[in-house]
Amino acid sequence: MKEIIEYYSRKDVQKHILSIAKNRELAVKFGEKGFGKRPDILQFENDILELVRSGATSFHFSEELWSDPLLLEAGMNKRQLDNLRGGWDLIIDVDSSNFLYSQYTTYLIIEALKFHNLNNFSLKFSGNKGFHLGISFKSFPKKVNDIDTNLLFPEGPRVIASYLKYIIKDHLAAYLLKGTTIDNLIKSSGINKEELVKNGVFNPFALVDIDTVLISNRHMFRAPYSVNEKSGLVSIPIDPKNILDFSRNDAIIDKVEAKLGYLDNFKEGEATHLITQAFDWNQKLPSQTSEKTEETKSYVHHEIDNVIPEELFPPCMKIGLSGLSDGKKRFLFILLNFLSNTGYGEKEVENLVFEWNKRNPEPLRESYIRGQLSWHTKQKQKLLPPNCDNQQYYVGLQICKPDGFCKLIKNPAHYTLRKYRLSQEQKKIKKKSK
Repeated sequence: MKEIIEYYSRKDVQKHILSIAKNRELAVKFGEKGFGKRPDILQFENDILELVRSGATSFHFSEELWSDPLLLEAGMNKRQLDNLRGGWDLIIDVDSSNFLYSQYTTYLIIEALKFHNLNNFSLKFSGNKGFHLGISFKSFPKKVNDIDTNLLFPEGPRVIASYLKYIIKDHLAAYLLKGTTIDNLIKSSGINKEELVKNGVFNPFALVDIDTVLISNRHMFRAPYSVNEKSGLVSIPIDPKNILDFSRNDAIIDKVEAKLGYLDNFKEGEATHLITQAFDWNQKLPSQTSEKTEETKSYVHHEIDNVIPEELFPPCMKIGLSGLSDGKKRFLFILLNFLSNTGYGEKEVENLVFEWNKRNPEPLRESYIRGQLSWHTKQKQKLLPPNCDNQQYYVGLQICKPDGFCKLIKNPAHYTLRKYRLSQEQKKIKKKSK
């Protein structure tokens, strides 16, 4: 306990712990005795040392931001909680019994965030064998689908975490199977085959957990620079660029340098693309609709032998391809998913994207486009572009100029697929009539 007291007596450690305490509920753990009373708050640096002297070993804060955390009570209903909640930070909790698996999974999530044009976020070691990726509430838009974002808890974090799992699944599976077999993974992990293989497909999340189900109201996360009782290591913030170079030895108490903050790196509105795309994806899941639409069925089963010509593109894509002054990164994301669903191969996509970029008044950097192309081509599963009713995209980019055919569809890719099918049918009719 002496080592713990000496560590928490450091002013730099106290400063960083207190820095994220505002508007959060505090839970203090007292070793094997468990957690202290809730709700509680942390107001002053000196309070940390006083709590430690009375037996505190670690500090935990709520993901949610409250107008007054001390008004929280057990058994409060959703309406009562919503009235108190001012916002929430997204904490993506990655954990595995194998530290290297957690490390590489976190790396993949970081790459996925960058793919969604999110570059300002935080990362910290959990203190044991996992990591906590943190995205500040200030990075999210004020509304999503006309709902105040502060009300989207725990639904918002769950949807985003599930979406990111979907995005990285194939990459993670390839990494875990590299140089080994399912049988070897079963032996090394102790996990049975039924968990590792679902419906004949390897499930990487049997080996690495990304918390989606356990996210709930008043959910807590370990404070930065707080000690993990199981390992004796410190939950230290890390520069995301250094994720693959991080060693658990860096978190030994007497080695810790309290330099980096946590949840202090953000850009307002930067996560708009991520959350809107996540909710859009979630709405397209079979479980979210009573029956698949005709367009969805055609997307799943329709195979295209040739590149569909641009003349069959919807108005929004034609306008966007003519060049944009603003929103180029958002349109590039739309374009890549649109092309992958309309018969365009890797080379055709690259050629069209670079031709489009030349038409922009201020072209995107080539290195940025190359990075987006690289990530996109590694996706084994096709992802539809956002639906037409997603206000953050086509309307927001001022490229939504619907024609009569637009009324029949819900997604730009469906517009082109349906027009392509009609053109093919007309060709067959002409052939028969000759």
